[in-house]
Amino acid sequence: MSESKRVLAVIMGGGRGTRLFPLTKERCKPAVPLAGKYRLVDIPISNCINSGYNRIFLLTQFLTASLHRHIQKSFHFDPFGAGFVDILSAEQTDKSSAWYEGTADAVRRNLVHFDSHGHDLVLILSGDQLYRMDFRKIIAQHVATGADVTVAATPVPVSRIEGLGLMRVSDDMEITEFVEKPKDAAVVSGLAMSDTLEAKLEKPSAEKRCLASMGIYVFSRDVLRRAVSNTMKDFGKEVIPGLLGQARLYGHIFEGYWEDIGTVRAFFEANLALAQPLPPFNFFDRGAPIYTHARYLPASKVNKCDIDHVIIGDGCLVTDSRLKHCIIGIRSILGENSNLEDVVMMGADYYQTDREVQTDRAQDKPPLGIGRHCRLRRAIIDKNARIGDNVILSPEGKADGDYAHDIVVRDGILCVCKGAVIPSGFTL
Repeated sequence: MSESKRVLAVIMGGGRGTRLFPLTKERCKPAVPLAGKYRLVDIPISNCINSGYNRIFLLTQFLTASLHRHIQKSFHFDPFGAGFVDILSAEQTDKSSAWYEGTADAVRRNLVHFDSHGHDLVLILSGDQLYRMDFRKIIAQHVATGADVTVAATPVPVSRIEGLGLMRVSDDMEITEFVEKPKDAAVVSGLAMSDTLEAKLEKPSAEKRCLASMGIYVFSRDVLRRAVSNTMKDFGKEVIPGLLGQARLYGHIFEGYWEDIGTVRAFFEANLALAQPLPPFNFFDRGAPIYTHARYLPASKVNKCDIDHVIIGDGCLVTDSRLKHCIIGIRSILGENSNLEDVVMMGADYYQTDREVQTDRAQDKPPLGIGRHCRLRRAIIDKNARIGDNVILSPEGKADGDYAHDIVVRDGILCVCKGAVIPSGFTL
């Protein structure tokens, strides 16, 4: 079996995505738009393809229609390479009629599908992270060490470890302790990296660091089957800690950019970081491109605008406006004299005809996009939103919660829900 055919990739589509709500109001986490033209799921799939692993399963269960359409339109493989991206949603069987109850449960219930494809190793990935990783390196280490399980880990300063699973490793990278989301300062201190291990890293740090699990695992096939042949539901909370002392567990250190897009604030900040002059994640790396749906849209048209640190997707029409630190998604339309600062606008799924626009205006309904003389700050504008003229939106001074016209403030970020209609003159 060739090296690439030894590996099956399994991407976890996530649960209800409550921390990303309202962005997950009508879609699952992997389908959330990213960086003006991509979807979150494009990241792990592209990393797999760029690493030479093209047999990919995507495990989902909530609001999958948008994700199905995206996968079907984006990822097509020639018949000679035997590649595929298959979506496996939770399904009723003779053994179970329940939803997936966690990452380990989702894998356990799909082993029958994995077994139809020859493989020795299973690469398990998250569907809501932003990073670029050559998986051949972690696979090579897994084979070289004779590991049963290899866990990808990234060095994180102690001040930023909240919500992460932490591990302690020996100097040869064997995992000796694994704690999921510790809160006790003494426990965290005990998990700090040794000076010997710190000295081996390429990027030094003035602050003490711990190794945080990235939610990326390599399992030998038989070990995976044994590890989930029980009632455990989650890899990080149960399976990995339960394997300590029972299997050969190793850590694999990754020092590149990695961001868990688990919350609205994390999504907002990761997107806006892409507009920086030297963004932490580089979409312009021609050696490892990020693949997505080829839409064949026209080039964007920008007329008489003041633009500062902005990404503009394909097929946009932006007229006589001021944009500062923004992401403008595909098919976005912005009217004259509007001012956007720190805004992630996801764009639209379609263009309106002139007749549709005239009909909307006759009914006092704003057309798709943002109207004239609007002021928007620290906001996420989901797809197909309609914002009228003279609208002012900002989360400043607003508590988290639901507001009028499908507007939600979450993590201090104002979110206009997908398909929302904001009448002209509205202020929040």
